[in-house]
Amino acid sequence: MEFTTDFERGGWLLARVGEHGVGGVAGTGFEAYARILHPVEATRRDVTVTDEWGNPEIVEEAMWPWAEVAVRNGRVMHPLVQWRNLTDDEDEAAMSFDDGWEVGQTVEGWFDPSLLAALTARLRAATEAPEEVTAGVWNGFGELNTSSGAVFVASTDGDPQNLQRERTRIDAELAASVAPQVRQAVAAGPFLQWPGRDFMLFDTSLSELADPSWVHSAGLGWTTDFPGVTPQLLWPADHAWVVASEIDFDSTIVAGSRALIDAIVADDRFEAFEIAEESDLSWDGDTINPAPKD
Repeated sequence: MEFTTDFERGGWLLARVGEHGVGGVAGTGFEAYARILHPVEATRRDVTVTDEWGNPEIVEEAMWPWAEVAVRNGRVMHPLVQWRNLTDDEDEAAMSFDDGWEVGQTVEGWFDPSLLAALTARLRAATEAPEEVTAGVWNGFGELNTSSGAVFVASTDGDPQNLQRERTRIDAELAASVAPQVRQAVAAGPFLQWPGRDFMLFDTSLSELADPSWVHSAGLGWTTDFPGVTPQLLWPADHAWVVASEIDFDSTIVAGSRALIDAIVADDRFEAFEIAEESDLSWDGDTINPAPKD
């Protein structure tokens, strides 16, 4: 993935930005649209096994589809479902169940590289330019601005010298993980000026994105300790489709041909629904499940 200053290539999509709904995120005028829900991290703790601080230890980890939580909470899955309506929770605390499982919050604006890798097979079949793909990355991610300081989490013996060494190591890795041209662009541009969002653009390909390890050479803040960022926009040179992970959405939108959307919705690797160009994916869009209690 290579940074580019060729922002004219995004003009076609800017001309198709809608004023409302999904069209404002992925562009208007496509045959069909799909919504891929971002899975959530789940852990199971065993109360009979405790760590050194007396907390139940994690004995199992998994990635859950939203449907798992919907079943457990007696809620309904549908194309415009909202996570907070499934959990009845406006806070960011984890939700616990009687069988020891605990589920965290969804991730907004971040499409798991493994899911993106799986999606590339569907995208490849729907374009004549699979090796000419543009990626757009929002310039506002803190992970791309290493001067702001890193979130520091370490499990050491508490020795101040060990803690300082660990902090120094992490800071150095974070600084090296952001490519110099990316760091410069974050501060000064130029950007693709989407309404309300400024994006840096990169050259990539479906072959590159088909291997999730691309993140470690992209210069987008990935280290051995912390995940970096992923693109908010992807499109091929023939403009056959758009993949959009809006920074405030916990789902990713794919806009493209009828065949592409049908294939994605039918693929059991994704928890996906067909939606419409005007679909409302805001919190108010879920009118089937009860809104969270105040």
